[in-house]
Formats: sequence, structure tokens, C-alpha cells
Amino acid sequence: MNIVHKIATLIVVLVTSVSIAQQTPASKQTQAVTITGATAHIGNGTVIENSIIVFENGKITAIGTNLSSKGKVIDASGKHVYPGIIAPVSTLGLGEIDAVRPTIDDDEIGEMIPNIRSLIAYNAESKVVESMRPNGVLLAQITPQGGRISGTSSIVQLDAWNWEDATVKVDDGIHMNWPNSFRRGRWWLGEPRGYKPNKDYAKDIDEVRAFLVNGKAYKNTKKQPKNESFKAMKGLFDGSKTLFIQADGEKEMIDAVTTAKEHGIQKVVIVGGYEAHKITNFLKKNDISVLVRRVHTTPEREDDDYDLPYKLPKLLADAGVTVALQANGQMERMNTRNLAFYAGHLVSQGMDKEKALQLITGNTAKILGIDDFYGTLEKGKSATLFISEGDALDMRTNILTHAFIDGRDISLETHQTRLWNRYMEKYEGK
Repeated sequence: MNIVHKIATLIVVLVTSVSIAQQTPASKQTQAVTITGATAHIGNGTVIENSIIVFENGKITAIGTNLSSKGKVIDASGKHVYPGIIAPVSTLGLGEIDAVRPTIDDDEIGEMIPNIRSLIAYNAESKVVESMRPNGVLLAQITPQGGRISGTSSIVQLDAWNWEDATVKVDDGIHMNWPNSFRRGRWWLGEPRGYKPNKDYAKDIDEVRAFLVNGKAYKNTKKQPKNESFKAMKGLFDGSKTLFIQADGEKEMIDAVTTAKEHGIQKVVIVGGYEAHKITNFLKKNDISVLVRRVHTTPEREDDDYDLPYKLPKLLADAGVTVALQANGQMERMNTRNLAFYAGHLVSQGMDKEKALQLITGNTAKILGIDDFYGTLEKGKSATLFISEGDALDMRTNILTHAFIDGRDISLETHQTRLWNRYMEKYEGK
């Protein structure tokens, strides 16, 4: 073993040792809980002032006003209650330290690998995962990346012992990176940095089409030879899985949706959608939702509006497209905790605050297919919610006092809060 391998091994051991300090996941709810006096933001555009929320056995059993309390009572007068925020297309738990390759497990070798399952690689004890909860992010769609077809995602809750314990929805969708019709010049080879046509675009699409044709043929074959890739694709053709397509250009999105529909794929979602505002009628006609790229980014082109990334979700929502927010980009895992503030930024662009909240709760749950149980505060749905001192979409007042996942009262302590408390004691002279 050379010195580089020794150092890498030592770092992994240290990271693992620190992870052992993770707090124990909350135990199952054993008594009814009633939250009184709070302003309840339902997640579907509705607000209930001076609300009463009752939940037991992990489910909301009553919500409204003038209701009887039951079990443990939490006085939340002057505070706000929200549904748990949901992070789509996230690599949470698939990576810990970007500079340490052994801790990164979000990109497998291969181009067409739909059979790669992110769920079994999910690290429930990730220090990054635990740092989501104090900002209200309680659920995530764990998604592989890389290649043309990256693999299969699953949805988890963020307070668990292991990946089995974390599971909310297994193998919900397959993720594809659609080819680009233009490419930037490779400056390291002396090419101009500007965009130029991708001469391989048609060839790249033909490869995708061929894979879809073979996958569909495999599904319809009575005596199927063993092929894990095509086996994983079967859900796309029977409607049990969604195809999430990463595409930003107008042409790319139209080509991607058209190709998917031509091959019998029933559920398609666009991820990114930088130019989606140009094709809203096409998206609505084909019932396509969009998981919009990160709000806090800069424009792609010199002639784009300087604030296009900020206002894109509102442009789509105003046009009648179902939209939700995601955090893809640099330091995606860490920035996922800022989803509430991305939604808050939309308010400055003229979006109604409750509508903005839907883009990280109700709409996300609908797009991911978990809206029967999560995303809104309604009777019969999961008691996955949090209480904030103030407006959760404002970083100045997003101060959580309680959070619950399936009725379990989860800890809001993280390694970051422990360090903060430690050094506050020093400066306060305690």
C-alpha cells in the first residue's frame, strides 16, 4: 500500500469515526401530539391562522380551528407550521467530502446504467444529511448522476438508521442526461470558449433511441434473457417509474419529450429547464412538469436577462406549468439546505408566498408521486412537518423549534450546532 492509499484510508476511517457521533434517530411516535396557536401553511396555497393540528401514529388526524387537544400539547402561539421540505434530484448521502474520492458514490462507471440504484449506496449517517433538518428539509429524492442514463433514484426521509429504515418510495424514477445540441469549446485544447454545434448530437440521440427500443422490446418478450439494465427500464413503459430528463435548451427539451413519448414512456419530468419558459404550451400539452434549476445562479448567455434564473420558476408557474425547485449546481449537497430561501427569493420576483412554498412542498410531492402522503398538511397524511419561530422562507426567521417525520419528534442538533454552542460558550465567557 503506497502513501497515497494510506492517507486516503486514514481519512475515510476518520470520517467514519466522526459519523458514529451521529445522534440516534427518533423513536416511533407513541402518544398523540397537538400543536396549538400556530399559523399553519398547508402547502397548497391555504393558510390557517391560530390553527390546531393533531397527529398520532405518524398521521395527521385533525387540522383546523376550534378542535379538541389530545395527548402532548405544544403551544406554538406566534409561530408557524410548515410541511417538511422535499429535495428532489439530490445526491445527499451519496457523498461526504468532495476532495476525498472514497466518500463519493454518486457516479458509477458506464453510459447506460438504469439498473444502478442510489438507495443501497445512501449513507443515512452523513453529516451533510443531518445538517438539512434544522432548515426544514426532511425528505429527499436520492439520485445518481453521470453518464447518459445515470441510474434509478429513491425517496428517503432524513432521520434514519440506514437506507432500509430511510425508505419512503423505492426506485421511483430513472434519470437521463439528454445530449446537448451545442458544446462549449475545450479551452484546454486551444479551442475557442464559445458555443459551437455538437456534430454528434444526432448520433447521441440515436443511441438513446436504440436503448429505449431494446428496453421496450425486452419488456414485451415472454422469455426474457437476464439483462439488469433492460429489467430496470420496464417501469418506464408500464407507468410505475418516471423518467427524469436533465435538459436545458429549447430544442433539447422538445427532442427529449418527443423521443420519450414516441417510445411509450408515460411519465416524464424535465430537470433543469433553463429555456422552458419558451415552450410552456408544449410542456402543458404533453403534461410535463419541471424541476427548475437552482434559483441562485447566473444567466447562461450574454443576451439573457440578468435575472432570468431568479424569475424562471414564476414565468413557468404563471404559464400553468407544474414547477418545483431543486438545488443542482456547485456544492449541491450542502446548498440543498437553502431550498426554503430559494423559494423565498421568488417572493421578491412577485410570486405569492404560499405559491412559492408549494414549489418546495406540495408541488414537489406531486411530481415525485408521493403527494398521497407528503407535501401538505392534511388529515390522513404523514405528520412530517416543522415549527418555525417565523417565516421559514426568510433566513433571518427560519429558526426551527420542533420537527417531526412521520410523527417522530426528531433532533435538530447537528455537528454544526454543537460546534456553534461550543464556541459561543467561549465568547460568552461561560
